[in-house]
Amino acid sequence: MYEFINGKLNSKNPAFVVLENNGIGYLVNISLNTFSKIKDKSEAKLFIHFHVREDAQILYGFADETERELFRFLLSVSGVGAGTARLILSALSTEELYDAIVYGRAAVLQSVKGIGGKTAQRIIIDLKDKLIKAGIELEKVDLSHNTLKDEALSGLLILGFNKTTAEKALTNVLRQGSVNNVEDLIKEALKIL
Repeated sequence: MYEFINGKLNSKNPAFVVLENNGIGYLVNISLNTFSKIKDKSEAKLFIHFHVREDAQILYGFADETERELFRFLLSVSGVGAGTARLILSALSTEELYDAIVYGRAAVLQSVKGIGGKTAQRIIIDLKDKLIKAGIELEKVDLSHNTLKDEALSGLLILGFNKTTAEKALTNVLRQGSVNNVEDLIKEALKIL
């Protein structure tokens, strides 16, 4: 019904925003990932998912279409409601969620509060093939950064760190964009680990 709403951010917090468009204020629930992308803006364009329940009609907004698409895929899993899907997208970036599902990393999904082993496995089983077939385009860090990440990951694994934990730390450091060589990347990741 709604594709997106573009307007002035009247109020915002990590759980929801009030987006004003043509004199109407829309209460839009958001994830922490979306909040981090719009927190410094006075206007925003949010891609909308209109969720209808027996007792409510709720708008969920996302800073990009990929996050909305993953949200909709999560809703298709039995036992995963809109609140749980938003919680997953708040705890994991779209890249982390996609990788966890496609590569069967249940532990990453279980790191989200409220997601147990059975739910994590159900998400992976239900969505793995769907995500691969959907051809979702994620914002990937360019090739030079991927090479840096691979080399730094090898170094951290040699030092005895867990692969999943090390990958997450490296991704966080690369997102900040403050490093351009392997040594600095490992040093910054060690501060997180």
